[in-house]
Amino acid sequence: MIAILFGFIAAHLIGDFILQSDKNAQLKFTAKLPKKVEILAVHSALQALLTYVFIAQWSAWPILVIILLSHFAIDFFKVQSVKRGLTAFLCDQFAHYVVIAGVWWAFFVRGVYPVVIHPLAASFLIKACAFIAVLVPVSVFIKLFLEYEKWIPNEPSLQGMPNAGRWIGFLERVLILTFIFSNNIDGIGFLLAAKSIFRFGELRRSKDVKVTEYVLIGTLLSFAAAILIGFGAEWISSINNELV
Repeated sequence: MIAILFGFIAAHLIGDFILQSDKNAQLKFTAKLPKKVEILAVHSALQALLTYVFIAQWSAWPILVIILLSHFAIDFFKVQSVKRGLTAFLCDQFAHYVVIAGVWWAFFVRGVYPVVIHPLAASFLIKACAFIAVLVPVSVFIKLFLEYEKWIPNEPSLQGMPNAGRWIGFLERVLILTFIFSNNIDGIGFLLAAKSIFRFGELRRSKDVKVTEYVLIGTLLSFAAAILIGFGAEWISSINNELV
């Protein structure tokens, strides 16, 4: 049963973040209505198809329609009624997960459809979702949080190479999850120490305290998100193991 829930989550994370280009994410807000509807329709259809494949419950085909319509409605409301930003992002994601939880509960926990054993182990899907989550979803959250608090430096020269910080974040969070899942927690301290040493010279030369604070906040948010997701995944896996 848990495998099906995390099949839903994996499909959402991949469709909403990994397979959605930055261009389409922008056009959903800026394009004219017909183009906007087209982009949302294609995105929602892809989301529904991914969900159907990832949950691997082939008799539950009505889920295709429910996910397609609900995803389209939630995204359309967001792009038409709400400005972009942290609050809109959190509300949008909350609404999607409410739908996911509701469909999972109504269709499978309550037994509307007979549950077929998922081809993938629940522990694998839980950890796979954790690795996906620490990539683009966490990066988007950190960026929106820093923009919301107006902590991003205004000068482009102070922001480093394009996308370099994003890839550093990807790598450090993947390493943190790997340390947690392999029970090598000491590695997290080593990683933080190593990053601090490399950043020390840059921060010491900086004359703007805001740059130092920006780097520290971004680093701590990145580490905190990865650690919480990692230990959360381990906790859910342990509960699932006890129920099996």
